[in-house]
Parts: sequence; C-alpha cells; structure tokens
Amino acid sequence: MGSAAKSDGATIWITGLSGSGKSTVAAAVNRLLADSGRAAYLLDGDTLRTGLCSDLGFDKESRTENVRRVGEVARLFAAAGVVAVVSLISPYASDRARVRAAHRRAGLPFVEVFVDTPLARCEERDPKGLYARARAGELPRFTGVDDPYEVPLNAEVVLHPGDGAPEDMAQLVVAALAAQ
Repeated sequence: MGSAAKSDGATIWITGLSGSGKSTVAAAVNRLLADSGRAAYLLDGDTLRTGLCSDLGFDKESRTENVRRVGEVARLFAAAGVVAVVSLISPYASDRARVRAAHRRAGLPFVEVFVDTPLARCEERDPKGLYARARAGELPRFTGVDDPYEVPLNAEVVLHPGDGAPEDMAQLVVAALAAQ
C-alpha cells in the first residue's frame, strides 16, 4: 500500500528509562504538533501495554516484540500522514535500529529522541514506585536495575533534565522533525 503523494507522516521515537520524563515530553510534542495543525497521535508504552501488548511480559523477547509491534503501528500511522509520537523505554539498540530501518525502507522520516535522565534521578522521581519494587526484588529484570538499557548513540535529539520545561524540549524535537 503506497501513495505517489508526499506524506506529512513521520515517527518521533522517544526513549529513556522509566521516570525519565519520556511521556511528559511526548505529550508536549503531541500538543505542539496538534496546535500547529499537524495530524499527530501519541503512542504511549504504558497505554499500549493495556491493550495491543497486554499479552507480553518484560523478558528480552517480550520487550523486542513490544518494540516491533509499536514500531509497526507507528509506521502505519506515518504512512497515513500522521506523526506518530512514541514514548517507549525500548531498551535495546538493535530493536530501535530495526524500527528505524523499516521507516527508512518505507521512505518515512524517523526521529529518535533520547531523554537522558540519570538513573538516580529516575529513581528519585519513581512516579509509579517501580524502582523501589525492583530494588526489593518484586520486579525482576527491571530496565536500569537488573536489565540493561542501551543508550542511543546516534539519536537526532538528546534531552537532559536541565533543558527546560517540557514545552521547551518539545520545541527542540519538532525542530529536529522539520529538519528531516
């Protein structure tokens, strides 16, 4: 399924540890795009795990399948002319690279955004109490505690906690999208 007309669709893939601020930045990006009249849809990892990916666990294979599914949905949105704003831990570089490659093959823009919040800061925030539970042994294979998070080496945008308000960070992300 394709079209000869240029699509305004794209995927913005926001990755980082739990509690890094991914969802907050993603919501600000989604609002900014919508306010500018651009079709956008937020695909948040927590929400997707209650439906599309509710049958998956948190082992490496399940995480890989989670990223694959979300990547396919994002690619479909992008092909339809919508900017898919994805907020997903997506801890493995190879999984993120596969999603990027699928977009490239389809001729669709892909912007990777790494929310580079130090683990200690994520643990301080711990909005859902997940780090505390992981440290207590209640959540085995928790990313950043006893399962790896592979830092993106070539993200188009790297955001840090001191980069300003979420709206400021969203501006940086939208500017990177415009540069694609």
